[in-house]
Amino acid sequence: MPIDNDYFKNRQQNSNNNQNSGNGGGGYQPPFEPPEFFKNLGKKAGFIYAIVIVVAVLVLAKPFVIIESGQVGIQVTAGKYDEKPLNPGFHLYIPIIQKVIVVDTKVRLMNYASVETSTGFDQSIRSNPAINILDARGLPVSIELTVQYRLTAVGAPATIATWGPAWEDKIVNPVVRNIVRNVVGGFNAEELPTRRNEIATMIENGIRTQIESLEGRPVSVESVQLREIVLPPKIKEQIERVQIANQEAERVRYEVQRARQEAEKKAALAKGEADKNRIEAQGRADAVTIEAKAQAAANKEIAQSLTRNLLEMQQIQVQGKFNDALRENKDAKIFLTPGGSTPNIWVDTKDKTRDSSINK
Repeated sequence: MPIDNDYFKNRQQNSNNNQNSGNGGGGYQPPFEPPEFFKNLGKKAGFIYAIVIVVAVLVLAKPFVIIESGQVGIQVTAGKYDEKPLNPGFHLYIPIIQKVIVVDTKVRLMNYASVETSTGFDQSIRSNPAINILDARGLPVSIELTVQYRLTAVGAPATIATWGPAWEDKIVNPVVRNIVRNVVGGFNAEELPTRRNEIATMIENGIRTQIESLEGRPVSVESVQLREIVLPPKIKEQIERVQIANQEAERVRYEVQRARQEAEKKAALAKGEADKNRIEAQGRADAVTIEAKAQAAANKEIAQSLTRNLLEMQQIQVQGKFNDALRENKDAKIFLTPGGSTPNIWVDTKDKTRDSSINK
């Protein structure tokens, strides 16, 4: 605020008058002389007031917005949504006439659970109760799952203009509940645990197809995780009994298979031993046969080689040996074989034991 200089001006004027009066009061100086800046401040007061007003308007009206990464801005001019979103950065707009709505395009989570979990101050995580369904026979079943999705940046202005700020409860939540009921409702409660993977795939494909097929594709589905299938207590007990029975049957089948394998193993070993013995016996028989054939062939060759002249020559040789023996032993007895086909046999009669055995 500029300083009022009238006081200083009046003091200076009075001082000048006293100096010019000649009443002996010459040489008076005012106690304070303002700087030149304050003397000219009154002339610039209007300009300063204008600057202060402009700054105050900028601070209060805030005709700008800073959009961070993972966000887009939707500029609204006189109630009309601009089709092109504002990307992250600094943007100006005209207050009163325009405004900018900042929306989040990061991945968001929607949980369906029987027990509500605290999400703190994270607005990107929404908690909903578990989805209660009747199976194909009318038994109650609860499904717990998590859906990850995000608002598409390009279609954000049209999405907010069409569905409003509560677009999640109008687009995602109804589709998820409808698809889960249609898929799970086609199965019996007993089938749900054993066909869990198939059901999870059907739910994810159904949710993704129905949401992303909306005009302009306002929402992109990132993933759907089937966390829990809550069955009635009686169905759970029945399934547990069936599982125990199946495990016991599987154990029995395993024992039977193991016993069969052991029997086949023993049979294979016995067969191998029998084959081994048969092969060894066959080898020995073959060896005897080969030896017999060889002996027969040798005998045949020998028989063919025994001519009459050869036999007579051998008889003469043997007879010569007998003659030599008779010269040494006069009492020897000689037995002659007819035909001369075999050598003569002689016995020493001096050997009483041999002689008695021969006479007998």
